[in-house]
This record gives sequence, structure tokens and C-alpha cells, in this order.
Amino acid sequence: MARTPNSEGTEQRRGRGRGGEGGDRDGRGRGRGPEAARPEENEFVDKLVHINRVAKVVKGGRRFAFAALVVVGDAKGRVGYGSGKAREVPEAIRKATEQAKRNMIKVNLREGRTLHHDVNGHFGAGRVILRAAPAGTGIIAGGPMRAVFETMGVADVVAKCLGTSNPHNMIKATFDALVNLNSPRSVAAKRGKKVGDIIGRRDGAAAATAA
Repeated sequence: MARTPNSEGTEQRRGRGRGGEGGDRDGRGRGRGPEAARPEENEFVDKLVHINRVAKVVKGGRRFAFAALVVVGDAKGRVGYGSGKAREVPEAIRKATEQAKRNMIKVNLREGRTLHHDVNGHFGAGRVILRAAPAGTGIIAGGPMRAVFETMGVADVVAKCLGTSNPHNMIKATFDALVNLNSPRSVAAKRGKKVGDIIGRRDGAAAATAA
């Protein structure tokens, strides 16, 4: 008879820890955490640009690994790229995506659809030419550069890559050009003028060139 109170106390303690109300509340609270973080992760758009299989020669054979190149953007002017290497393809893509999110840059877009002005970029042997385009032009660019513009949110642009077809060099040259982009507001702030003066001169020069 002396064991009965101890056994009841043990059952009550187990019930509170495992099946009690406190355990259910903790479980529900923990389950809501990842769901709340999903919208932040879903705001980014990622595209796999290139994946390459690499081999390391070791004693007894070769070990294969995969290198992935990924571009990530929010379709609102932010974009980044990253590369990752792993023994499996999903792991390599995950590493590249995390690196791309850490190395994102902000690009000011004209009317939210195209670039403010023409710009050139280069990296290594690769050179790229990016030109602003009127509405309805679309994205006229190669595969790696197209991925950058789609994830960044550009709707109208004309781009050309010269000197190389290496996707890594093309991506880096494109980012070199995007970093050198200036908006009329930033130029006006540096020169101490109004935004209307900068835009008026640009429109006048464009009309003179068309004439």
C-alpha cells in the first residue's frame, strides 16, 4: 500500500510533462515558429544558373562533387549571386543560395521596370553592355544575365556579353555594371542640383540623338 501514492505521483508528473496542457502549448508554440518565418523566405526568387560536376583524384579512384551557381532576388531591385560546392546537388544549391542572400545589392530601377542609363561592366575577359529599353521590349539577354534581370525585377532591358561564355564571368561582369548604375536623385545630390535638371538634360540629349 505504501507504493500506491508514489506511483500516482509518478503518473501525474509524467502526465504534466508529456500529455499535459503545458506540453501541448509548447508543441503548438514551436510549430508556429517556422510558419511565421516562411513568408520572409518566400519573398526571394532564386534561379539556378549553372551546375558543374568536378572530380578529385584520390588513391583508389575519383571523388565527384558538384558546384552550383545561383542568383537570388526579390523582384524589387535587390539581387545577389553565390556559388556552392558539395557532394550532392541539393546541398550545393543550398550553399549557393545562402551565399547569394548574404551578398545582395540594391539597384535603383527607372519606373520599376528598366535601368536609368546605359552602362558597361567587365570581369576578367568578359565584358557586358547593358542598355535601358522602352516599355514592351522585354528582356533581351543571354541565359546567365537573363536570370539576373528576372530575379531583380527588370522587365525591359537589352544586354550583350562579349569576350566570354563562362557563366561565372558573365554574372560577375553584370554585377560590376549594376554597381556602377546611378539614379538621377543620387547624381543630383552629388552635384547639388535638382532632379528635374538632370532628367531634363537626359531627355533633351535623347531627343537630339533621335533627330
